[in-house]
Amino acid sequence: MLAHFRPRLSRARAVGPVGCVLALFALGPAANAAPARPQFQITGYVISADLDPATNHLAATCAVTFTALEDLPTINFELNSGLLVTAVTDASKKPLTSDRTGTIATTLRVSPTQPVLKGTSTTWTFVYAGALVGAETSPVEGIKLAAVADPISILLYPGRWFPMTGLFTDRFTAEMHIRVPADERVVGSGSGVAAIKSLPNNRSEYTFIWTKPGFPGTIIAGKFLDPISSPGVNNVHVYVLDKHKANAAAFAHNTANTFEFMTTTFGQPESPRINVVELPDDGGISAFWAPEVVAIAGSRIADPRNATRLLSNTVAHQWWGSEISPATLNDAWITNGMSRYAELMYLEDTAGKTAFQSAVTDISAGALAYDTEPLSTLGRLDPYSPQFQSMTLEKGAMVFHMLRWEMGDDAFVKFLRNLLSQYTDKSVRTADVEGAAENLATAQNKADLTPFFAQWIDGTGAPAFGDKYTVYRLGNNKGFRTVGAITQDLDLFRMPVELRIETDGKTELRRVDVSGTDSQYSVETFGRPRHIQLDPDNWLLKSTPDLAVRVAVLRGQQQVAQGDLTAALAEYQKALDSNKTSSLAAYRIGEVFFMQRNYQSAANSFRDSLRGDGDPRWTEVWSHIELGRIFDVTGQRDRAVNEYRQAVQTNDNTQGAVNEARALMQNPYKRERTDN
Repeated sequence: MLAHFRPRLSRARAVGPVGCVLALFALGPAANAAPARPQFQITGYVISADLDPATNHLAATCAVTFTALEDLPTINFELNSGLLVTAVTDASKKPLTSDRTGTIATTLRVSPTQPVLKGTSTTWTFVYAGALVGAETSPVEGIKLAAVADPISILLYPGRWFPMTGLFTDRFTAEMHIRVPADERVVGSGSGVAAIKSLPNNRSEYTFIWTKPGFPGTIIAGKFLDPISSPGVNNVHVYVLDKHKANAAAFAHNTANTFEFMTTTFGQPESPRINVVELPDDGGISAFWAPEVVAIAGSRIADPRNATRLLSNTVAHQWWGSEISPATLNDAWITNGMSRYAELMYLEDTAGKTAFQSAVTDISAGALAYDTEPLSTLGRLDPYSPQFQSMTLEKGAMVFHMLRWEMGDDAFVKFLRNLLSQYTDKSVRTADVEGAAENLATAQNKADLTPFFAQWIDGTGAPAFGDKYTVYRLGNNKGFRTVGAITQDLDLFRMPVELRIETDGKTELRRVDVSGTDSQYSVETFGRPRHIQLDPDNWLLKSTPDLAVRVAVLRGQQQVAQGDLTAALAEYQKALDSNKTSSLAAYRIGEVFFMQRNYQSAANSFRDSLRGDGDPRWTEVWSHIELGRIFDVTGQRDRAVNEYRQAVQTNDNTQGAVNEARALMQNPYKRERTDN
């Protein structure tokens, strides 16, 4: 249900790794938000469209079948503002009047000859055309979601290239006939049975039919090579331009592994087929999905090793978004959050526990960055806002992570499979998730989960834990008793917390039921306790000094993405105030100074990053690279090469850092030209 976008920087390029890719829940902006109660529901489309990349032109006829949920004298659809409607007719072929209305150009108001009565199902036909070039007509500022171009055309579902409503909430069927130049291939949902027909004037027609209620609203066409697969893998096909041919087979192999893991974990998807298709790199979008479709930016396909998490998140939407979908915006955390957590589950399986726990820490920072609204009320927010994105993705993922801790691994996976099975091809509400989890917990005599959902779905905030304890020696050489209390600051909080007690002998683990602000415990061990740690494996969302740094850095990154560098510096300074040796905060400050071409201050900050706590590890290699770029810009090539050499010697290729350093050793960095 989400697309991945690179942060849009208004005055500078992005340098170094970003903490996470901005993820957009693709629905209308706040000013054009769906009404609290849907007025009608679209159930099916028949679309016939011509794409002319030479002129960036789309011409289409679209039959829309919908059901009125109340009496409607007029009906508002959403349609890309770059498309001009020339005719609308009802089921009797009678012409209807239409006009653009309101401040949002995507709104198309249609007036029937008489009101459409509640419960009535009918079909209207729209004829429209226009040029789709870039982001100018996009429903999302600065992000290209619909464009007809050479060598790749993208018609993504949230680009509103056909009349629609209820994005990612109204499930529909679709029959699409897409005509393109004969040297292009088209990828869409239902391609497993797609029919291809040759037409006059050196053109071809591709037909896609998706008969299950879902979201088959994405078409990608381009001058792609014959589909590429990996040896022994018949269900994954990769469509790329010639320049990415060398990496296509490896990407197919990675996709097949991801798909197999998630099929084993979640059960059979709606379709066993996956088509990976290249997205252009100039639109600001890194990934998108549709039934049977995994669309990935060409630059990510060119670097398969560093695209694993993006790929796994996108594949996960075949279950969490395609197979089931949110009933309303208030339920968006279910599919957004579980897709993110599926990404982490795959990371745990392939990279191990350490990588998994590191990722959980990053997700926790995102979950706490804007935690002022309960997940159950996020429908009131602008779905493009950083708060909506952080909450549905990151806090949503943490809810599933904590639920796994409450239920246990086996019960958690059973709960997920039951949820998918029960609601296949349907929308799901928060109450459905709660009911499925509580029913399973009751059947297995597990703890009541009502307090869990009350805290994490209907509440805000996270506990800040403390531990106070006293150790007593037991007589007759029987060991030691530790008597203590776990403290935290949320009066209504109730949840089990793991206690790790490191002793002179073996390490002991205990689960303590924490309820309220002060929870007593008593643990006996043979060896003398040396260190006691609360929640050592990061199963709980909690407030810590380390997370305070990460939260401030994340908020700063989002300010950079919005072009407000002054606000970003203020957030990064908050991070340094929490931890004066934070390598991450110093690195991000250096980035901002570099964007402002304040090279001396940037160099100072990157050196501070190298002298800092080294967390995360990648700050070392990228600080050397950024220092090298600064020396190149200021005409000190020898010093630049020395920094690039030190970067290579770290052997840390995070986001291709070593590759970048080696390339810069051969060719000096040149400052990008700007209009400023």
